[in-house]
Amino acid sequence: MSDLTNFAELGLSAQTIAALKAKGFEEPTKIQSACIPLLLKDQVDVIGQAQTGTGKTAAFGLPILEIVDASAYQVQALILAPTRELAVQTAEEINSLKGDRHLEIAAVYGGASMELQLRKLRRGVHVVVGTPGRILDHLRRGSLNLEHLKFVVLDEADEMLDMGFVEDIEEVLKQTPENKRMLCFSATMPAPIRRLAEKFMRNPEHVQIAADSVTSSLTDQIFFEIRESDKLEALTRVIDMEESFYGLIFCRTKIQCDELSRQLSEKGYDAEPLHGDLSQKQRELILGKMRDHSISIVVATDVAARGIDIQDLTHVINFSLPEDTEAYIHRVGRTGRAGKKGTAITFVAPREFKRFSFIMKMTKFDIRRESVPDARDIIDIKRSRILATLTDLAEKHSDNDMFIPLAQQLLEGNDPEQLVASLLEHFYRDQLDVSKYQSIGGSQRSRDDRGDDRPSTRYTEEAGFTRLFIARGRKDGLDKRQLIDYLMEQVGAEDRDLQDVSVRDNFSFVSAPAEVAEKIIQAFSDRGSEGRPLITRAKPDNPNGKNLSGRTRSDRFEDRPYRDSRPRSGGYDRPRTPRRREDSDFQPYGRDTRQSEESRPSYDDRERFSSRPRSSKSNTSSFPRKSGPFKKRYND
Repeated sequence: MSDLTNFAELGLSAQTIAALKAKGFEEPTKIQSACIPLLLKDQVDVIGQAQTGTGKTAAFGLPILEIVDASAYQVQALILAPTRELAVQTAEEINSLKGDRHLEIAAVYGGASMELQLRKLRRGVHVVVGTPGRILDHLRRGSLNLEHLKFVVLDEADEMLDMGFVEDIEEVLKQTPENKRMLCFSATMPAPIRRLAEKFMRNPEHVQIAADSVTSSLTDQIFFEIRESDKLEALTRVIDMEESFYGLIFCRTKIQCDELSRQLSEKGYDAEPLHGDLSQKQRELILGKMRDHSISIVVATDVAARGIDIQDLTHVINFSLPEDTEAYIHRVGRTGRAGKKGTAITFVAPREFKRFSFIMKMTKFDIRRESVPDARDIIDIKRSRILATLTDLAEKHSDNDMFIPLAQQLLEGNDPEQLVASLLEHFYRDQLDVSKYQSIGGSQRSRDDRGDDRPSTRYTEEAGFTRLFIARGRKDGLDKRQLIDYLMEQVGAEDRDLQDVSVRDNFSFVSAPAEVAEKIIQAFSDRGSEGRPLITRAKPDNPNGKNLSGRTRSDRFEDRPYRDSRPRSGGYDRPRTPRRREDSDFQPYGRDTRQSEESRPSYDDRERFSSRPRSSKSNTSSFPRKSGPFKKRYND
């Protein structure tokens, strides 16, 4: 027996109940049961704290629809949202709840036509849903009048804080009447949000709803521990295992998003990227395709995915490990909703395992380890599906009289078994070709844990990769991300071309396909101050600062029995400082670093938006000058 009360007992009118029934709602969520009576009966300010997906929009939207005067075409409710997508989604949701009320709800956000918004505001609007930057713009223009405002709602307040909107919010609130009602909904309540509440709210009621355990129980959570370079192959296998994959794939960076969606598209999957560099029109088009099932995969960053709600997702894939526990909960909570089960899969590179273990400990979710599906198992599953589909077609006995003569002609003089086999080969050969799946290496934790950073056999000369030596290292301020970025920029290489990167104190190494390696060598053929090119081929017997047996040069010298009798200027007998363990964290899909370019505040709808600065191109024979940790120019 549910402990939730019925909608009719919350004080909602028959008109609203009818609208809810038309939408298929049966009973309210916990946040709705707690907030609606406070807003309708007690008429107090409310702070609602609950996770995304708990029905917060209806919790504040239904009371607003009850109280707003439909006969007065004035802005009586203002809802502030952190992103364009959430503003559009909230406006659509409230519009669907109004029933037969003659109310105008407008979404106002940056990136959309200002002229269209001005015309709509001039005609008269009852409820405005918008992003802080664009709302402030309209207030400065005088096109938005808040004189008759009854409600102000801060939706996803903590997200707006993270995105740097606090000052804009305060500026908007200063221009609202004192006798308004203020509602603040947020998943968390950091100090700046509490200060906002104290400053602008009057004795608010605090409603806190614990995360619903049913949500996590409906989501089957698993993880694969695999090498970073095997993630794409694992992803394609996961997709192929499902009869109807419909999922959201999370990456950490915009570059990684574009690269992964491109690779999936090239492999024949219907995938589109979603990140902050896309225009509003592009975002809406992609989300529209996803909702009408024109595409089945969206590859998104956390920032771009904030506020969007795609129903009935079968899978959420963490291609990149989430930044923290809260991000993990937010991601996996997008599937397994409304009583429907979903699957959340996380790809964990060996060096990320400690961080992922912390996420598992903090969430207390049952996240089990599994192996990547075997290629032959996938082929067997596909074969079974084809057989079931064709058998079902044969059993339907549809009106196929027009094809019977053709079938009889085909059977004349042909072996029926061979004929059917030929047809199956023609139409299903690609689906049943096991060679399309590449081999996946086993767990690398044992190798990584001992700090052995020898290049794997996958990137040796025999595998078609050339090992390159770069005469610059950490002491020059170089790190892996900068090295990969610059090589990509100068020679047009892709992430997957630059493998097994190792940056040492005074030099670095990278493996690349032979053709790409030649381009890199030619681009940096100019000689530096030492009289040698900045980038050359690594010596065959020393591809990574070690010989092929893994011993250092000093190891070989120390093996000499006569070293004491042969003193040299290098001093072979001196105690040698152990090499510092290299933290080989190469990741081939967009430098999956912990500090994401999208973890910084995004100001999509603000005119002072500025994208992350990229290093400007310089002469191909030199690395760009950097400040801070760079101690000397790369092209001495």
